Amino acid sequence: MTDIQPTSSPDAVVEDELYAKRQKIYPREVHGVFAGLRVLGVAALLGLYYVVPWLRWNDHQAVLFDLPARKFYIFGLTFWPQDFFYLAWLLVIAALSLFFFTALAGRLWCGYACPQTVWTELFLWIERKVEGDRGKQMKLDKSGMNAKKFRLKTLKHALWLSLSAVTGFTFVGYFTPITELWGSLLALTLGPWETFWIIFYGFATYGNAGWMREQVCIYMCPYARFQSAMFDRDTLVISYDEKRGEPRGSRKRSVDRHVAGLGDCIDCTLCVQVCPTGIDIRNGLQYQCIGCAACVDACDEVMEKMNYPKGLIRYTTENAMEGKIAHVFRARIAVYALFLLALSGGLVYSISQRVPIELDIIRDRNMLYRETDAGLVENVYTLKLINMDERPHRYRVSVAGLPGLQIDMQQDIIEIGAGEVRDFPVRVRIDPINLQRPSNEIAFTLAAQDDDALTTTQTGRFIGPAAGGH
Repeated sequence: MTDIQPTSSPDAVVEDELYAKRQKIYPREVHGVFAGLRVLGVAALLGLYYVVPWLRWNDHQAVLFDLPARKFYIFGLTFWPQDFFYLAWLLVIAALSLFFFTALAGRLWCGYACPQTVWTELFLWIERKVEGDRGKQMKLDKSGMNAKKFRLKTLKHALWLSLSAVTGFTFVGYFTPITELWGSLLALTLGPWETFWIIFYGFATYGNAGWMREQVCIYMCPYARFQSAMFDRDTLVISYDEKRGEPRGSRKRSVDRHVAGLGDCIDCTLCVQVCPTGIDIRNGLQYQCIGCAACVDACDEVMEKMNYPKGLIRYTTENAMEGKIAHVFRARIAVYALFLLALSGGLVYSISQRVPIELDIIRDRNMLYRETDAGLVENVYTLKLINMDERPHRYRVSVAGLPGLQIDMQQDIIEIGAGEVRDFPVRVRIDPINLQRPSNEIAFTLAAQDDDALTTTQTGRFIGPAAGGH
């Protein structure tokens, strides 16, 4: 496909952006405060990702999502499908956190913690170590194929593929015990699903972080499109101070910029060269900006060399850029923070008070009630008992809520193994004279005999005849 020539027509500009051949971006390495924070974030997040599956807790993997057994181990806690609402709760907190940080300081997630950013940073680091800095990479790509280029390209892609394979293997290790997975890999006895997901996730990492890079952020990620809905004029965003920087122009350090009629920007284009998405921040806020602040570090370094004040490119707000009062900590942020605090505190409290047993009451709907030979009113239930603890327990079931309630079970003490689910038929009887109304609420209590903390109560309905008679 031939390149479309630029034109001033808006439709043609849009067409250029949609169909123009991608130009590879060679981000220049940058050092500074924000670069250091980004490296720290990458090291911490990748360290957790690769190390956590190998940690042990008691007699099992510390973090393991055992789908076949329907057990989800997270350090000292074991969750079951019945605890799915905790996942929904956590997703609400994650979404609200995204709103909070976006409203506060723009795309912090994208610039420092997004998996696409994190793995791309690691792949870029490998590329620099193998092929050299930005200039050497560009020169190498422009040169014809020779022994050196073939060797460097082969080494780079071999390292990328190796890292991708480790990434895919680690991902599967969160769902299959990683020590077993490693043994199966060495013995070449991996199952079809493990093999598929290792290859799939590995090649997804290789393609996204090695080849597509900024295209994922610009064209595939929906967050870039709707982020503006969460911004306001007091959101901290990376901005170029046009009033201070213009008119831009190159000059020697000894030149007095005021005498020369120039702004602080020396038009070195380093802010463009370090940008991982290839934008020019001097053109204003753009949806392609991922908020990594690489341009801030690069510009501050230039300003320092020129003996100019830092901050020509900086985190600021639209109101501050216009000379208005900026309100970074405002009512919107406070509301988000309060909701986050309440939800997070509620989740921690709920998990801390969680009892690892479950009692479901299923009433026999084929018959509302029956009268026994002794003149008692009887209801039949099926109790579904779930022991979500890691060891077996002996349980007793009792019923309360009406005077004179009697419970009839096949056995008084029920032993349920770790992770076991059992159904028990139960008959509950009462003298009809003790019934106050046709429908009455009663409570079943399931209590472990060897652990007083393992107790749960669920309510059910007891149906009988009209109050006080047959």
